[in-house]
Amino acid sequence: MTTPKKAKSGIANIAVNRKARHDYHLDDRFEAGLVLEGWEVKSLRDGRCNLSEAYITLKDGEAWLFGCRIEPLGTASTHINPDPLRLRKLLLHQRELGRIFAGVQKEGYTCVPLSLYWSRGRAKLEIALAKGKQKFDKRATEKERDWNRQKQRIMRQR
Repeated sequence: MTTPKKAKSGIANIAVNRKARHDYHLDDRFEAGLVLEGWEVKSLRDGRCNLSEAYITLKDGEAWLFGCRIEPLGTASTHINPDPLRLRKLLLHQRELGRIFAGVQKEGYTCVPLSLYWSRGRAKLEIALAKGKQKFDKRATEKERDWNRQKQRIMRQR
């Protein structure tokens, strides 16, 4: 498996949920820590993570990451039974949890994971409050992206 790529700011991305940027209008963003087991950290260091089917559930005043697939390494210990799809608790401040709960319950937002990365040796998850896009919104975004690309080409030719 390939090693995670370093971003310009020195943060190494583990996994990115590209589908979220396509399907949602993203508003507030938060950085959350994760409660992980040892075999999960080793798998993340090897880049064995998939966020495309992941989502965040809110219950009992806590946020949980559901559907994030972290594949165990082949060299995992024999005395543990790794579950690649287990629920993982997100570590957030009370104020952040309050903003997320208010956004989801009152304002109709959805909480989606955007990317998983290393920050100072710890795995962090970037999450966002988002509203779903309609089909015409997706087309408009794609059209605008194409137009910006064409503008860049025209400017380079001059």
